[in-house]
Amino acid sequence: MPLRVRQETQEVLRKAVVSDPETPLPWHADGLRFTCTQCGNCCGGAPGHVLVTLAEIQRIAAHLGLSADELGRRHVRKVGCGHSLLERPNGDCELLERLPDGQARCRIHPVRPVQCRTWPFWASNLQSPQTWEITARDCPGMDQGEHHPLPVIQAALTQNGRRPL
Repeated sequence: MPLRVRQETQEVLRKAVVSDPETPLPWHADGLRFTCTQCGNCCGGAPGHVLVTLAEIQRIAAHLGLSADELGRRHVRKVGCGHSLLERPNGDCELLERLPDGQARCRIHPVRPVQCRTWPFWASNLQSPQTWEITARDCPGMDQGEHHPLPVIQAALTQNGRRPL
């Protein structure tokens, strides 16, 4: 992109996403590329938490044909002040299916929690180009496919609110 066009684009972005003209734009102001490859790497591996709200538990339960109480007993655990989906001993989310062809399928994809919907646009991944690059080593969809402009990335960060992601 020619420098002048890039500068004009950044000025439009600055007006749209920051109120103070002196505030520097984030390093990813030109947007980032990501398209899910259904590898399942973000749904498994190292132990962690898939945080779910009570409203998300109700949507997931309805999608699976369960009551919220039954989903809670079978697939949810209490963590701190909230709830998390359970995981298998290998770290995979219990609602992830590994297919013989190497692909993975989320059993609740249409109603997956916000944490899952906003991957990889989490504050921890967006701290710097280096943290993005390190995360991309395990996620083949990062830096590939669909371009997500800054307002989309910021909306994901807003949706995550205070979640420690």
